[in-house]
Amino acid sequence: MNALHFIQEYIRHPRTVGAIMPSSKSLAKQMVKPIPFENITCMIEYGPGTGVFTDEIVQNKHKDTIFLAIEANETFYNMLNKKYGHLENVYIIHGSVENIDEYLKQYDIEKVDYIVSGLPFTSLSGTTSTKILKKTATLLGAEGTFITFQYSKVKCSFFESFFNTIQYERVYRNVPPAYVFLCTNP
Repeated sequence: MNALHFIQEYIRHPRTVGAIMPSSKSLAKQMVKPIPFENITCMIEYGPGTGVFTDEIVQNKHKDTIFLAIEANETFYNMLNKKYGHLENVYIIHGSVENIDEYLKQYDIEKVDYIVSGLPFTSLSGTTSTKILKKTATLLGAEGTFITFQYSKVKCSFFESFFNTIQYERVYRNVPPAYVFLCTNP
């Protein structure tokens, strides 16, 4: 998908697309950097969009690792499904992250090690964000890790209401620069 198509999707759905340009390769690499791919059984991506993070995950994941990518935008979903839907243990889901419980049952998943998120929490409603993060923290428990990015640190205290430990790092090679948040409940 080129930048023009991405901008069109942003114009159509600004609250859920959340950015005017796709994330950079530098941001994608920083998002997956802390993941020990050889030691995990399941990971999920919330809001993969055009698949910049998905590319990094698919390239690095172990063949036996189950990977679910949940995308609400139909245009992005169709593109992702065409590109990755045929891969073993990769499931592209057209739906809302709010229904994560249903997808886990559907694929008989009991434990999730990592969740990588491209969701724009600053533009989602407080109710939606709270519902998603509450389910995410419960799902990951004391051993899992939630990795997300935002364009500012304004949501840091909000993330702290669901996770005990928050670490963040700035990625300048992105338009605009972004913060990667690593969230855990050890």
